Order: sequence, then C-alpha cells, then structure tokens
Amino acid sequence: MKMLLFLLLMGIVGPHCTSARTHSLKYFHTASSGVPNFPEFVAVGLVDEVEMMHYDSNTKRAEPKQDWMSKITDKDPDYWEEEAQGLVGAQQIYKVNIETLKQRFNQTGGVHIYQQMSGCEWDDETGEVKGFENYGFDGEDFLILDLETESWIAPRPEAVLTKQKLEKNKALMAYNKNYHTQQCPDYLKKYVNLGRSFLMRTEIPSVSLLQKSPSSPVSCHATGFYPDRAIMFWSKDGEELHDNVDHGEILPNHDGSFQMSVDLDVSSFPAEHWDKYRCVFQLSGVREDHVIRLDSAVIRTNRGNPPLLFIIGAAVAALALLVAGIGFLVYRKRNANGNNFLQL
Repeated sequence: MKMLLFLLLMGIVGPHCTSARTHSLKYFHTASSGVPNFPEFVAVGLVDEVEMMHYDSNTKRAEPKQDWMSKITDKDPDYWEEEAQGLVGAQQIYKVNIETLKQRFNQTGGVHIYQQMSGCEWDDETGEVKGFENYGFDGEDFLILDLETESWIAPRPEAVLTKQKLEKNKALMAYNKNYHTQQCPDYLKKYVNLGRSFLMRTEIPSVSLLQKSPSSPVSCHATGFYPDRAIMFWSKDGEELHDNVDHGEILPNHDGSFQMSVDLDVSSFPAEHWDKYRCVFQLSGVREDHVIRLDSAVIRTNRGNPPLLFIIGAAVAALALLVAGIGFLVYRKRNANGNNFLQL
C-alpha cells in the first residue's frame, strides 16, 4: 500500500478515458538500503497508471493487483511463477548495484535508493509507440536511455563509467530497442484488452467550494472523478482567469478515483461581484462541463477543526517528504520471467 501511495503521489497511477488515446505500460523497481520497515526490493507494474502487479523481497511473490490481470494465466499458466523467479534474481542484481553506487558516490551508511523506471506508450489510433528507461539514485537522475540516438545520457559524473560500458555493447542496445518498440507494446496491448472494461470507465465527480477562513482563498475541489484526464479552472464572465489563481495537482483517492483543486484569491474582489465567477471542471470524454458559481452560501468550511483541504494538503506534504527520502524504482519487462536487468 505504501508503494502504491508513492506511485499515486508522483502522478504515475490513474487510468484515462473511453476515446482513442495513448496507453502506457510502466514497471517500477525500488532497491533500498538503510530504510527501516521497508522491503529491500519492490517491483510494481502499471497499465494506464493502474497498479496491476506487485512483488517485494519480503514475500518473494509476484501477484496480480487487479482481477482482470488474474485472467492472464488462462493462456499462460506459469506467468506469475515465472515473474517471481525473474524478480528474485533481479533483487540480487539491484542489491549489488546499490552497493556499487554507494562506492561511486563515496557513501557508506544512511538511507540510499536505487531507482528505475521503464516501459512504453502506445497510441491506439495512430499505432505510434514510444519507449523509455530511466535510472536514479537518492532522488536524482543517474542514467537515461535515448532510443532515438541509441545512446545513454549521464546527468551525473558518477554515471559516465556506466554510460561508456553500455554504449560499447551494441547487442544490448539493439535488444533494448526491440524490447521498447516491439515486446513492450505487445504486452501492453494484451493487458489493455484484459482490463478494457475497467480501464475505460468514466466517473463524474462531486464539486465543492472550500475555504479555511474568510481571508483564505476559495478552493474549488472536485473528487471522485475517473479517469485522471481532467482540467479545472476559474472564469469570470465566461473568460478563464489566470491572475489570483493557484492550480493544484491531480491526486489519488483511496478508492482509485481522483481529486483536484484550484484556488481563487478573493481578498480583492468586492462581494457584490462574486456572482460573476465560476469554477469549471472538464473531464476528457465527457461533453458537458461541471460548473459551480462562486457563492458564499455554498462554501464549506470548518472553523473549529481543520477543513478538508488542509487535511488533504497535510497528507500530501507528508507523503512528499516520504517519497523524497525513499523514492521509487521501475523495472523493465524483458520477457515472461524478466531475467534481463542492467548491472552497473
């Protein structure tokens, strides 16, 4: 659950809409050192930002996180066992890698995280595919695969040695390119087909106006919408406002839906002009906008206890600190048993 929260906070998790769109398959690996009460190695797979599989070094089991992913064994009975076998081997490679990185960065004790994100995107209308593979250490970029130039980008001096080693291996680069442009999209199409009814659903949100105190901005808060392809803004006399407006990020709810907010600083607005302002929520694939008028009578607040918006903000801030200290990692799926992993 903690790992899922990391992914949700970073904007990775969340399905999209019913129309033609870009689908994604992402694998995340997290190798950690010195983190109490957290597995040394975690692997998470996502389809269209929805967690669909999980593995960690404590259980040593690869498990489906969605009912529809369980159906993959209908045609591939050994799928989950093979996934687990490959990941057991991967966690040993990642354990070695994190020690290698600690030496390169002249680090010994403390908390350290080795991260990877890998996967692909597929446009179901044009057929275009894109692959990606990124690595990080202690919250900063370490190595990035550039498929167009067939090279590796090393943002840190400590990564140059790995970059040089990898670029000498032409066979590995050819394999990477084939995986990201052929194998990965094939798996993605299979998973999207399995979870189509779930991944393509649409849910309309409830929208409320919230305010901490009379001098605070008024927050237009939408929650319970699905997918996460949505925008929300304040308007005046039908024109979108940019001044005195603060846009929040799309965040996850515990039930898999999403929430977002946009704040309007009303301190300089005469009360008699409030009825000119509107909050507009637009969800991709839905024709009608959800519009709510700025009206003091419908603003929800709680003077005696922390309002909802404050609770949400505090929870997100706490998670952000946790992510900054721990991070996350993505792994690439090479084949059914996932036994090809980059060794630094």
